[in-house]
Amino acid sequence: MTVTTRLFIGLGANLTPAGFATPQAGCEAALKMLGTLGVKVVKTSPWYESAPVPPSEQPWYLNAVAEGVTASDAAHTLAVLHQVEAHFGRQRSTRNAARVLDLDLLDFGGQIHHHSHLTLPHPRLHERAFVLLPLRDLVDEWTHPETGTPLDALITQLPAGQLIRRAA
Repeated sequence: MTVTTRLFIGLGANLTPAGFATPQAGCEAALKMLGTLGVKVVKTSPWYESAPVPPSEQPWYLNAVAEGVTASDAAHTLAVLHQVEAHFGRQRSTRNAARVLDLDLLDFGGQIHHHSHLTLPHPRLHERAFVLLPLRDLVDEWTHPETGTPLDALITQLPAGQLIRRAA
C-alpha cells in the first residue's frame, strides 16, 4: 500500500498564460497538470480576487487553495510545483512581480522544515487573506503546524488593509 501525504497548495495569477483565455483557466489547467505529475488534487476552494500584496499598480490576483495528496516527499513536490509554473511561462524575476502562475506549497502533512530551499509551513501564509480565506473554505479545522494556532484565530489576526472578495 502506498503512503500518501495530505497537502495544501496556494495558487494564483494576475496575468493570463499564453494559450488561455483567463488567469483562472491557466490555474485550472495547472491543477490538472499536477495530477499527471504525482500530485492528485482532491478539492479546490472557491476563487477569490485580491489586491496585490504589497500594494502596487499590478492587476488584481485570482487566488484559490487546493487540497491534494501525493506519495512524493515535500522537496520533490515543491520541485513539481516549480516545474508546472515554468511550463505555464512563470518567470522568476523580482519578488512580488506580476505572474501567470504562482503555486505555493502551504502545508505538507503538518511537517515543519526550515531550509533555504524548503520552508514549511509556507513562511507567510498566516499573513495573507488570499491564502487563509480559501483555506478555511476547504478545511475550517486546520491549525498552523508550527504555532498550533487555529485557522479562525489566524484570520482575526490578519494585517489590516488586505483587499479581497469572492470572485464572481
